[in-house]
Amino acid sequence: MKRPLIGITTHSASDPIRAELDTLVDGIVTGIERAGGLPVLIPYNLPDAAVRAIAATLDGVLLSGGGDIDPARYGAEREPETGGIDDGRDRAELTLIRTLVDEARPFFGICRGAQIVNVALGGTMHQEVSRAPGADKHTFYPGYPDDHLAHPVQIAEESHLSRILGKPILSVNSLHHQAMGKIAAGVRATALAPDGVVEAIEVEDHPFGVGVQWHPEAMLHHPEMQSLFDGFVAACSRRYVDNLKG
Repeated sequence: MKRPLIGITTHSASDPIRAELDTLVDGIVTGIERAGGLPVLIPYNLPDAAVRAIAATLDGVLLSGGGDIDPARYGAEREPETGGIDDGRDRAELTLIRTLVDEARPFFGICRGAQIVNVALGGTMHQEVSRAPGADKHTFYPGYPDDHLAHPVQIAEESHLSRILGKPILSVNSLHHQAMGKIAAGVRATALAPDGVVEAIEVEDHPFGVGVQWHPEAMLHHPEMQSLFDGFVAACSRRYVDNLKG
């Protein structure tokens, strides 16, 4: 059977942390390929019509990590710690996510990718995770290896993550300095850190609309992390088969 075609969002060549992001995208490509998907890169700053046209050719999309989302996108003023904003990337990805939701097309968001799913659907952000109520340390970068297991997360029952992982607790890395604030209507928090910071979300009534705050692509030597890619690609494969039947 033909492999499902999976788009990966990308970042600007001028991004201040480009080298780190390039490494993470390499991990994403590896995770998708190991799971049986066919990864392709989506240019980061396309007009809305082009974004929709590309989405229509894909069986699923992986929303990769990157810089912070412009706080104006969720009705807030920019705080001093917020940086790496790319307005073109924000705009294109907001259009892409809303298209994927409307078309019930599978997607998987990682770090920024999870955050912008929440923002696209009406949620907000804490611009500095330390200011989230009760938050502990979450920014284990730089100074730690990307695969450093920083803390556990509690996985919600009856969620995609629970079905994929088959266990209630997962140890994860933590490279983010922001955190999701208000969770959008129609979106469910499906993993929490011990301090209550939201670590994963899922879009309700959607075949596979999942976002995680950690970076599984940096920990593929842990079978649980590869299983997240396996579950995502399986959802994309089901869509491919359904399209053939249609």
